[in-house]
Amino acid sequence: MGYHIMGAPGSGVSTLGYALAQQLDVAHFDTDDFHWFTGDDLPYRRRRNPDHRRQLLGDALAQSPSWVLSGTLCGWGDVFIPKFEAVIYLWLPTKTRIARIQDREMTRYGAERIQPGGDLHSVFEKFCAWAAAYDEPEATFLRSKVREMEWLQQLHCPVLLLTEEAPVTSLVTLCETFLKENGLSLDV
Repeated sequence: MGYHIMGAPGSGVSTLGYALAQQLDVAHFDTDDFHWFTGDDLPYRRRRNPDHRRQLLGDALAQSPSWVLSGTLCGWGDVFIPKFEAVIYLWLPTKTRIARIQDREMTRYGAERIQPGGDLHSVFEKFCAWAAAYDEPEATFLRSKVREMEWLQQLHCPVLLLTEEAPVTSLVTLCETFLKENGLSLDV
């Protein structure tokens, strides 16, 4: 089985992906680990080329018979669409998402690195501005709500839209119920 969780930046995609994989006792993968060179001292500055991403992700998925993949791969990862048995999309209001991103990055990197003068300040500011623009109807980014909604329309598997804030345990329960209702096996 292969379940894909995607959605708005800061909505909890990676957190839910990890929690659902733990609950189902399957492998968890995050597209950021394939999209970016994650070993850099200054993260999220160097992208892998799409062919390299697809090769790495394809190798990882091939090694696990069952998995949850969190993060967006619209466009560069469309070759993996046939592997999805279900897709779960998360969305929360911009204000909530930006607050979550700020808290997460503060915890992850520390205030001194993301505040003005810090080595990650410009990356952090750019990311927050991009994340805030995700919902704009005229957004021209490859990753925007409009584009991801269009991408979801091309799928030939069940899609669950989660658009309300809830504890991760409740979201996992909603996902499990959705999977059962769609006849997808939870036994591995």
